[in-house]
Amino acid sequence: MASSVDQLSVDQLSGVPASADRADPMAILAEQDRSRLPDLVPVRHYRMAASAFTFYRGAAAVMASDLAATPDTGIITQLCGDAHLSNFGLFRSPERTLVFDLNDFDETHPGPFEWDVKRLAASVVIASQANGFDEKAVRDAARNAAKTYRKTMIASAKRTALACWYARVDADEVASDLGDRFDTATSTNTQKILAKARHRDSAQALEKLCYFDLAGAHIKSDPPLLMPVAEIVQNVPKSQLDQEFIAGFERYRKTLPDHVAALFAQYSYIEAARKVVGVGSVGTRCWIALFGGSHVDDPLFLQIKEASKSVLAPYVPGHEYPNEGKRVVYGQQLLQASSDIMLGWVQETAFVGGLETDFYVRQLRDGKGSVVVEALAPPGMAYYARLCGEVLAQAHARTAARGEIAKYLDGAGKAFDAAIADFAVAYSEINVGDHARLEAAIQDGSMSSDAVEKSS
Repeated sequence: MASSVDQLSVDQLSGVPASADRADPMAILAEQDRSRLPDLVPVRHYRMAASAFTFYRGAAAVMASDLAATPDTGIITQLCGDAHLSNFGLFRSPERTLVFDLNDFDETHPGPFEWDVKRLAASVVIASQANGFDEKAVRDAARNAAKTYRKTMIASAKRTALACWYARVDADEVASDLGDRFDTATSTNTQKILAKARHRDSAQALEKLCYFDLAGAHIKSDPPLLMPVAEIVQNVPKSQLDQEFIAGFERYRKTLPDHVAALFAQYSYIEAARKVVGVGSVGTRCWIALFGGSHVDDPLFLQIKEASKSVLAPYVPGHEYPNEGKRVVYGQQLLQASSDIMLGWVQETAFVGGLETDFYVRQLRDGKGSVVVEALAPPGMAYYARLCGEVLAQAHARTAARGEIAKYLDGAGKAFDAAIADFAVAYSEINVGDHARLEAAIQDGSMSSDAVEKSS
């Protein structure tokens, strides 16, 4: 990290690293590729190369390096670590209401609070530019995200810790607000997103991802995006693979609260498969597992996702974790207003063919849904940027750094909003250049690329 809060003026927040001070972004990506599944690395490159925004989504490690090379406030809190627009979305709370919140914590780690704000604001700019907005609309959207974050954080300092802990954004309230603010088409589209999210659960996953025969349900094969474990590890009998997965899930069960572990014990393991997800996660070891309850219409799908060290870890020393999956679960439960009851972690070897790897576990689909960022017009983007800024502030307000962050922002005032917007616009130019370098590397063959259809 570059500086402390006592040394940093607000206008320094707008700075981006000079070209000469940056680590080679292609070298950073290549280093990540070395620990990923080789057959999926070309898929990762293909998805990242699709646009400047998809590149940004997959380049969290590149931005972490850049943020560490710029001045920071020194005010440390638990970060999402990858707070771009597409990592906000809908999911069901344990009370079965739909909430809107952060929904990706693979990179969660302590760090300067503004790193999350910068990651969000830059994503607003990059997405807005991709949607063809003029310069004013682009900058205004980023500034609004920072402004809403600032005001929400300042307000949180006047609330009790419990009030901040329970604060959440109800999805139906968002839908109602959208209906009041925008045209009928926007309201209708929002209702469609909500309706789709409400039906995304294990039963829907069973229908989409499985086929049935006399023996019961089986996960479909759609290589390389969806592959049952028996197709990947062909030299080991399926019965042995099943026992290794069952043993792994027994260890996972011990990380759950006792009452949730009792619920999970009512389900029996059926089958597992490797599933490719997202943009930044492509090539990491990610499995899905199907469990069955006492009835044929009582499925449970869990996702078992590799948890590597956060991309922020090299730049914020002094934080060690016995299990990176536990790190993800801790950060998610701290920052989210409502978290999946099935969140847990495990260290496993069988899942990856003999390599000892940390994983976290969650439900595959539990009301999850997201806004199509690429379809937002300027008014919709401005609203969505403010909404994400509010949610990010609510997340940070759940931590002990709430008062210190609020004090800094109260003193900074509107200058904070402007500095973050300036940073976001400047960083978008860096991102465009990095995206072009990836495209060139694919063209000259120094980085592989493989187009595959998106799996269901």
